[in-house]
Amino acid sequence: MAKFSAPIAAAMKKYSADEVLPFHTPGHKQGRGAHELLRELLTAEGFRQEVSLMEELDDLHEPHSCIKEAQELAAKLWQADECLFMVNGTTSAVQAMIFGTLKAGDLIMIPRNAHRSVISGLILSGAVPIFLPVEFDAELNLPLNVSLKTIELAIKKFPQAKALLLVSPNYYGVAADLEKISEVVHAAGMILLVDEAHGAHLTFCNELPKSAIESGADLAAQSTHKILGSLTQTSMLLLKKKFSERVKLAASLLQTTSPNQLLLASLDIARLQMEVDGWKKISEAVGLSKKLRAEIKKFHGLKTFDAVKNFSLDLTKVTVNVSGLGLSGQEAEEILRGDLKIQCELSDATNLLFLITFADSEETIEKLIAALKLLPRREPKKNLSSFVSEEISLAELSPRETFYAPVEVVELKKSVGRICAEEITFYPPGIPLLMPGEKISAQVVEAIRREKSFRVIGASDKTLSTIKVVR
Repeated sequence: MAKFSAPIAAAMKKYSADEVLPFHTPGHKQGRGAHELLRELLTAEGFRQEVSLMEELDDLHEPHSCIKEAQELAAKLWQADECLFMVNGTTSAVQAMIFGTLKAGDLIMIPRNAHRSVISGLILSGAVPIFLPVEFDAELNLPLNVSLKTIELAIKKFPQAKALLLVSPNYYGVAADLEKISEVVHAAGMILLVDEAHGAHLTFCNELPKSAIESGADLAAQSTHKILGSLTQTSMLLLKKKFSERVKLAASLLQTTSPNQLLLASLDIARLQMEVDGWKKISEAVGLSKKLRAEIKKFHGLKTFDAVKNFSLDLTKVTVNVSGLGLSGQEAEEILRGDLKIQCELSDATNLLFLITFADSEETIEKLIAALKLLPRREPKKNLSSFVSEEISLAELSPRETFYAPVEVVELKKSVGRICAEEITFYPPGIPLLMPGEKISAQVVEAIRREKSFRVIGASDKTLSTIKVVR
């Protein structure tokens, strides 16, 4: 393998340079038939290289040449035994992790705020979730992560569990103590799966939490496009060799048989970019985030944080609490986007989240700082308080059984003791109060009744007067 090469990109360029007359897919035939609006989106060279399934461009499902070489280069860089390129998003990578390591009836521990891809992975595999409580910071008004203590308690309660899946770092950059958790999990004979969608850059800076694979995880799914330089929808699944056969089969079942070559090339090139100067680029992004945090701390009414007790933090995720201005996060986002042309990554009831990447500069940070200074002051809002489950609980039905079960709609007050058939999540805190397959308790019903004024996600009846349950 040539040093600092991009095998997939090189193969595509060579195919284009051959000037072959195409009588194959795609139908636009290297751009000749593309509509003018589509031609505005891609360069002429991009169209010439937007082909697939040619022998010299390899096969994602049975890689033997350029894709195989590119995946091996990525595995080496991210310190994994193997790497699978994913073009159906990190959703398919998370699904493949679960589907490729567990079977129907296996118990898996998952945090209550796991991404919906985890539930779909459980539907595919038939595994049964054990829901773990997520620590919540009332002052910052945001979810943190699952503590080592919680995991140790869960293992004692459910020693028959086969796996633990964590989201680390989470959307706000809060990372679990994966090194210690890995030791505990493996000592119990379990496997450790990590949804590391927001952590593809961690490998390249010692000031950030250690990556999942470096910390001992068996498999980790990364959204390469979120922080690094590949195209949206592209991800990598990193794994230890002993899980290779089944996980590769699962990934093949879940991915398209017509992968877009431009997406694959973007993964290859993103890896090349990090291999050449990833350490420099990510370190510079961390430096910029530190500057931003320091400036925010000077603003009356705004708060941010650079440390979280018992957890580590990805400094490139800058959370700004705006409640001191009398604004909600959503109101602040609307002002920044509509009036000041600044778009955050997300807003919640009290916070804004900004992602600082290697694409940022002193200039972009200065513009963001200037915009934050212009946020208005309003009357302080009432402090928000939310019910957060602290129980470690086993689902009554697996997500697969719940998915196929007949359901009915009942009044909320009559749902106690029934099995929930939908997800109920309040913002704040953004941690699901009920998940499909869980038995509904009187305590949860009371919490739902009390917190109806909060924004709700997942419920078919937004008024929460009724709820879907298994018949």
